[in-house]
Amino acid sequence: MRRIRIGAGAGFSGDRIEPAVELAEKGGLDYLVFECLAERTIALAQQARLANPEAGFDPWLEERIAAMLPACLAGGIRIVSNMGAANPAGAARRIAAIARRLGGRVPRIAWVEGDDVTDALRGADLPLLDRPGSLAHIANAMVSANAYLGVEPIVAALAAGAEIVVTGRVADPALFLAPMVREFGWAMDDWHRLGQGTVVGHLLECTGQLTGGYFADPGVKDVAGLARLGFPFAEVAEDGSALLGKVAGSGGELSPRTCTEQLLYEVHDPAAYLQPDVTADFSGVRFRPDGAGRIAVEGGTGRARPDTLKVTVGYRDGFIGEGQISYAGTGAVARARLAMEIVAERLKLTGAAISELRCDVIGVDSVLRGPMPAGRDEPLDVRARIVGRAATLRDAQRIGREVEAIWLNGPAGGGGATASAREVIAAASILVPRDAVRPRFAFVEE
Repeated sequence: MRRIRIGAGAGFSGDRIEPAVELAEKGGLDYLVFECLAERTIALAQQARLANPEAGFDPWLEERIAAMLPACLAGGIRIVSNMGAANPAGAARRIAAIARRLGGRVPRIAWVEGDDVTDALRGADLPLLDRPGSLAHIANAMVSANAYLGVEPIVAALAAGAEIVVTGRVADPALFLAPMVREFGWAMDDWHRLGQGTVVGHLLECTGQLTGGYFADPGVKDVAGLARLGFPFAEVAEDGSALLGKVAGSGGELSPRTCTEQLLYEVHDPAAYLQPDVTADFSGVRFRPDGAGRIAVEGGTGRARPDTLKVTVGYRDGFIGEGQISYAGTGAVARARLAMEIVAERLKLTGAAISELRCDVIGVDSVLRGPMPAGRDEPLDVRARIVGRAATLRDAQRIGREVEAIWLNGPAGGGGATASAREVIAAASILVPRDAVRPRFAFVEE
C-alpha cells in the first residue's frame, strides 16, 4: 500500500528551526508543513502591510526558509505553509529571492489567496459567535477578516507542479490533509478518509506538543531531552491509517499519553470537530505503540462538511498599559501592595480613563535566586504588576509612568521598573456561506 511521510516543521511563528532541519535531513520526508498563524496574527500582519506593502508575511520566513531550503531541495521534499499571513504573494516572491540568493535551483512556488474577505464584509451584519452582538458593532474598528480555507486550492497548486505552497489563513489540519488528498486522490466527499487525515493533521499541527513539549510536568509527567525536542512526522497510508514518529535520537517523548493530550487540545466536541473539508470525529481514536518508537493511530472518521466557513475578524479594541517594579527582602509583599495602591489612586487623581485595572504581586525569583529559607512566611522577592485598558494610547501610557514614579515616590527598595503600552488587536468569529469565499492560486513568475 502506498505511503507518504509528512513532517511538522513549525507549530507557531516563533517555533524552533533546528528540529525542522533535523526532520528534513533525517526524517525521510515527502512533505514538510509549517503552521505559523495564531488567531490575531493576520490582523497584526495587515497592520504591518499598511506600513509597508511588501511586508505582512511571517517575520521568521527569511530565517526559516534559508535554513530549510537546501535540505528540502536536496531531498525532494515539498513545503506547505501558511507563513503568507496577510501577504501570501509577497511571501512567495521572498522565498524565490531567498532561493536565488542561496545559489541553488529556484523551486516552483505557488501562493494561495482568497481568504481575505475584509472588503466583502463591509456593511454586513452577521452575528458574532463568541460574544453577544454582531459584526456591525465592531465594523468601524475592523482591521481584517479572513476565512479559514480548506485543502482544495493547495491540492490544485500541488497538482499543477508546485514544490512550495504558501497560504494565508487556512485551517491548521488542512495544511497536512492537502498532501494526502493530492497524493492518494481522495474524493472531497470521502468523509471517512478526510476525517482520518484531519486526525493526523490535528496531531501534527502543534509540532513539539505531540512529542512532550507543553505536556511535560516535572515529577508528574517527566520528559527527557526537552532542549533537543524532536518534531514529529506521520507516515500515512492510502487507506488513511498512520504511524507517528520522530527522528531517532532526538529528545522528547512520543507515546499514547502525549498523543492523547494533543488530540484533545483546543477541541470542544471530539465527535464533531468542524473543519472546512469535513466534520471530523475523534471520539473513536486510539493510540497503539508499534515498535521502534512509532505510534499507530486508529479509529478516526468523519461526516459531511459544514455549509459555512469560519471567519476571524481582527479589530482595534483600545490600548493596554502596563508597569512593573520589584521589591526584595523583609516586607517585600507589603511594599509591593502599597505601591499598587498608590498607582491606582494616582490614576484616579490624574483623571486617566482606565478600565479593567488589574494589580498582581508576581511570585518568586524576579530579583534574588535560590530556595526560600526554612520557616520564612513570604517570598524573598516579588514583582508588582499593574495593567489596565484605555481607549487612548496616552491614557494607557499613564500606568507605566505612574509605576516608574514609584521609584522615588513610593515604598522603599523598589527597582527594575518597566513601562509599556500597546494597541490591542482583538479577534471575533463569524460564519459566512461557503460560496462567498473564492480561493485561488498562482505561481511566482520564473
